Amino acid sequence: MSHKNFYGSLERTVWQKVETRLIPVLDYFCKQGTDFDMQDVLQRHSFDTTCQFFLNYDPGSLSPDLPNVPCEKALSDALEPLFHRHIVPKSIWKVQKWLNIGNEKKLLESWKAFDDFIYPHISLEGNQGEENDVNVFASFRKAYEESDLKFSRDLTHFLRDTFLGLLFAGRDSLSISLTWFFWVISKNPWAEIKIQEEIETVLQIKRNEKWRFFSAEESHKLVYLHAALCETLRLFPPIALELKTPTEPDILPSGNYVDKGTKVILPFYSTGRMESVWGKDCLEFKPDRWILPGGRGVKHESSYKFPAFNAGPRTCPGKKMAFIQMKMVAATIIHHFQVQVVESHLVAPRDAIMLKAKHGLMVRLSRKNAL
Repeated sequence: MSHKNFYGSLERTVWQKVETRLIPVLDYFCKQGTDFDMQDVLQRHSFDTTCQFFLNYDPGSLSPDLPNVPCEKALSDALEPLFHRHIVPKSIWKVQKWLNIGNEKKLLESWKAFDDFIYPHISLEGNQGEENDVNVFASFRKAYEESDLKFSRDLTHFLRDTFLGLLFAGRDSLSISLTWFFWVISKNPWAEIKIQEEIETVLQIKRNEKWRFFSAEESHKLVYLHAALCETLRLFPPIALELKTPTEPDILPSGNYVDKGTKVILPFYSTGRMESVWGKDCLEFKPDRWILPGGRGVKHESSYKFPAFNAGPRTCPGKKMAFIQMKMVAATIIHHFQVQVVESHLVAPRDAIMLKAKHGLMVRLSRKNAL
């Protein structure tokens, strides 16, 4: 990610998908006046963008007919079985796996769909993009050759597992964050007004004027939008909990002793809603808590207080990348459309590792500004 062309390549990829896929699909639903699942659309957009950026391949999952792309669907289907592995006795899911039944059968089918998708794109030559693009395959091959991994596993499996992680992070984390962002914004219209005003002032894009794509560098100036996204992530972290297991006996900062192999669950969802951590207004949506006095910039919070991107040595290296993409997508949608959540639609978190909306996010769009 420190490559000089990394963010330039990311910027071109995101805007290309926004312009050719996301906006046309949203405009289609807007003209039709039909309700649709915003979570599904954002998942497909993130999936296509991630595949294009890392694999130089467009799976074409985002179009008005919302086609069935087995790998894209498999990534969703795998989340619940993976979650159950954390909460049911190991002996039970081991038996299910041996008998190929229940959640383990669903997980095996998802794994096969992913393998069928990824293996054709893994080659020793790698996938070349434009001349100035970053060759991610070459970077990971180099890391593999320079590590001890080559003595314990083959390159093909290493690349497969690596890109599976990238797809989960790029597709689910981004789409989940944006899904909850638009739900929260719909409940707090005053925040949307402030974001719209910031877009007009900072990016110099007035209403009813032709939309222009802004750079990654310009996105850093969208302070209030950044704060609103942070506040969404505080209340709805994409990964709601994390499980850690010490390889040796240890003492927690609280003074509690944990033996080797003890499962320790870190509830990120609860941390963001604790009065002892965030104060008496911890359940309120207040983007201003993230802004420095006088609006001078975004206030930094310790990752141990705000663990949406994990903490310590496990901090997500794609944090900057995620905010750039979320701002590009969020600003584009807010500028062009009014997002209204269908009143009768129940929005609640799903039982899974990722904090998805269980029944999606059914919305109806109306046009704000000309496309």
